[in-house]
Amino acid sequence: MASAPITKRMKGEATCAICLQLMSEPMSISCGHSYCTLCIISFLENLGHAEPSPNMFPCPHCRASFQLSSLRSKQLGSLIEAIKEMEHEMSCEEHGEHLHLFCEDESQLICWCCERSPRHKGHHTALIEDVSQDYKEKLQNAVTNLKQLEEECMKRKVFTTKQISEWNEKIEIQKQKIQSDFKNLQSFLLEEEKSYLWRLEKEREQTLRRLREATLEQKNQERKSHILELEEKCQGSPQKLLQDVKDTLRRSWAVTLEIPEAHSLEPHTVCSVSELYFDVKKMLRSYQVSVTLDPDTAHHELILSEDRRQVTRGYLQDNLKNSSKRFSVLPCILGCEGFTSGRHYFEVDMGEGTGWDLGVCLDSVQRDIGVIQKPQSGFWAIRLCKKKGYVALTSPLTSLYLREQSLVVGIFLDCDIGVVSFYNMIPGSHIFTFPKTSSSDTVRPYFWVYQHSPLFLPPPDE
Repeated sequence: MASAPITKRMKGEATCAICLQLMSEPMSISCGHSYCTLCIISFLENLGHAEPSPNMFPCPHCRASFQLSSLRSKQLGSLIEAIKEMEHEMSCEEHGEHLHLFCEDESQLICWCCERSPRHKGHHTALIEDVSQDYKEKLQNAVTNLKQLEEECMKRKVFTTKQISEWNEKIEIQKQKIQSDFKNLQSFLLEEEKSYLWRLEKEREQTLRRLREATLEQKNQERKSHILELEEKCQGSPQKLLQDVKDTLRRSWAVTLEIPEAHSLEPHTVCSVSELYFDVKKMLRSYQVSVTLDPDTAHHELILSEDRRQVTRGYLQDNLKNSSKRFSVLPCILGCEGFTSGRHYFEVDMGEGTGWDLGVCLDSVQRDIGVIQKPQSGFWAIRLCKKKGYVALTSPLTSLYLREQSLVVGIFLDCDIGVVSFYNMIPGSHIFTFPKTSSSDTVRPYFWVYQHSPLFLPPPDE
């Protein structure tokens, strides 16, 4: 709502100087003053021909001369309507009088008639001009207080925004950890699922084969042939019925039912998923085997401990006996143990070593040339090197991203389904699994030893 001075000025602009009312159909003249159309016409008619010039007329307000042709319609309609609406709003709806008073008890604008009515009798009232400044100061104080609250709110908002950011960051870190842990677990469980399903399928095929053999299809056809022969005799003439009847009866009574050997229909392949889920390390170590190093395969630079569980790379040794099994080009060594079937698991402790190759290989791999380690050459291994970090020796190489440094690697081999998997045993997380492969050749543990990076094979009970 416009203030009183502004409203008064607007009303002055829209008031006709002749009738002193808000203008109706305003007309303006060349001097700038405006009047109601009827008022200015009546004024000009009353002048008649009293003026010196019949074409010139004085302005009723400032007496400046103007021509009749200079009259122009003034666009004050919207302003006048707005003033009328404001006057209506500032007038008492009950009495039509101006609202000059303010009732403190009712906190309401009232007119002089309202003040004398029973409703406001005894109330504290005052002129609007007398109380408006006091309330203006109170409103300004309220604005100041609200601005202070707004400033405090902004500070709290900045602080809360920072807290939200920190909280989201912590949640994101925890989310990534959970996702990583479940991804590792899913990879492990997927390989376990494949293994158990493969075993179950093999068991199903073997049992079905035995059950089909037990149906005695040939004997069943023999019984059907006898039944058909007897039915034909019964339906034929007496002569045909009695022809060789005793021999026919003897042969039919000689047919017996051989009861096959009963087979168990309870699957032997069972899996406790809950045990797999809650303790991956325990499950892996249930297949752990003792692995020792084969000195006959060791490169001339490799030095073995007495118990053949630790290997270090040093200088060329001339006192080693000749062996066709020995690696003559690559600084590699194999485990003594060979695997052709079943599931096997062993661990390798690398300590603080900065480089190594670990895995398994075929017993038939070439050892007198610098062969590239990859599955196509009979190698299934992973590597740590300074240049590329952790990689799987696929073709091409597969980069591996370990959340924690791998100090102990577990190698799991399932010969029956051709799976080789690697695990970081400190956190118990999955590292990599080579795609399924099949080979009837013997598979042996394989190690490439780097300078200043000895490898140790802990016994199963550790």
